[in-house]
Amino acid sequence: MSAEIREAIRAQALTMGFDAVGFAEARLAEAARTDLAEYIGRGYHGDMGWLAHTAERRGDPRALWSEARSVVVLGLNYGDDDPLAAEPDGESGVISVYARGQDYHDTVKKRLKALARWVAERWPGELKVFVDTAPVMEKPLAQQAGIGWQGKHTNLVSRGFGSWLFLGEIYLSLELEPDLREEDHCGGCRRCLDACPTNAFPAPYKLDARRCISYLTIEHKGPIPHELRPLIGNRIFGCDDCLAVCPWNKFAQAGHEPAFLPRVELTAPRLAELARLDDAGFRAMFAGTSVKRTGRNRFLRNVLTAIGNAPEPTPELVAAARQCLDDASPLVRGAAVWALGRIAEPRLAAAAAEACLPGESDTDVRTEWRRLLAPVEYLRAP
Repeated sequence: MSAEIREAIRAQALTMGFDAVGFAEARLAEAARTDLAEYIGRGYHGDMGWLAHTAERRGDPRALWSEARSVVVLGLNYGDDDPLAAEPDGESGVISVYARGQDYHDTVKKRLKALARWVAERWPGELKVFVDTAPVMEKPLAQQAGIGWQGKHTNLVSRGFGSWLFLGEIYLSLELEPDLREEDHCGGCRRCLDACPTNAFPAPYKLDARRCISYLTIEHKGPIPHELRPLIGNRIFGCDDCLAVCPWNKFAQAGHEPAFLPRVELTAPRLAELARLDDAGFRAMFAGTSVKRTGRNRFLRNVLTAIGNAPEPTPELVAAARQCLDDASPLVRGAAVWALGRIAEPRLAAAAAEACLPGESDTDVRTEWRRLLAPVEYLRAP
C-alpha cells in the first residue's frame, strides 16, 4: 500500500506541473548536521543569523515537526538560455536567472498547497508544506530523495535538469518507502570552483558565503567589502557563474512555467535608470519578484557597485553616481562615493567631496570619502 500511495502522489505531482518528484525518510544523515555545524562554526553564514538560530530544527525534520515520517521533495524547472552567453555591457546590470520572473516562492507554494490538498483528501494524516523560507535543509533532502546531488559548489545538480530546479517539500505523517539516494557525479571536475569570481569556495563542497556574490548582493546588509567590490562586476542581484558552467547543464531543459519567464525590464536593465529609483519606484518595478525582498537601499548599493565597475564610464553613469551622494540612505551614499571615485575625473570627485563631506554625519560614509581623497594614506593608517 505504501508503494501505491507513493506512486499515486508522484503521478499527481507530475500532472500538476512539477518536474521532479522524490521521497525521503524524515531524517537527515549525521553528515548533513555536521556540515551545518561546521559551516556556522567557521562563520561562513555571515549576516544570516537565522541559520544559527534554527540549526537544531534545520538539521532534523522531526525537530521542526515531530509527526513527520516522510518527505515529498518536489522540483520546478526554471532552466533558460545560458546566463553567461551574453556579452557583458558596462551600462547594464545582470540579475540572476531565477529572479528575472515572478517570485518563485509564490508559484512553488501555491502548487505545493494544491498537491497537499489532493493528498489530504485521499489519505488520513497530518501534513505540512515548506518552501525555502522555512528551516529545511532542502538540498540534502533532495539528494536523499533521488532528485539530484549537492555539487562541489554546494548547489543541487540534477542529471535531468542540470542546476536549474526550485525546490519545495511536503512533510507527511504517513510512512512511505523512500526513493534511492542520488550519488555524487561530480568526479574530478572543478569548473564551478574555478569559475567563482571571488574565490568563495575554500574547498570543494565548502562555501564561504561572506565571499559569495549572491550573498553579498542579496543577504548582506552593510557595505560590500572593498576588496570584493571590483570582483562583482555588473552583477546587481545574485550570480549564476558556478551554476552555469556545470557540464551537467548539457542535459538541462527549458522551463515551461510561464511565471518564471524573464520580464523584459529585468533582462539587462540600465544601471543609470536603476540608480534613480526611489522607494516607490523600486517597489513598483520589482513587485512580485524576488528582487523586492532585498529592499531598495541594498539594491541601489549593488547598482552603484556595478556603476563603479563600468569599463567605459559614460556621463550618464557619472551623473547617476553623483546624484546618489545626496541619498537619504547612508548605505547608498557610501556606495555612491566609491563609484564616483572609480569613474569620475579626480577634479569632479574632489569637488563633490568638498561639497558633501563637511555635512556628512555617517561614520561609514565619511570613511568612504577619506578613502577616495587619500587612498594611500588611509591604507597606511593604523
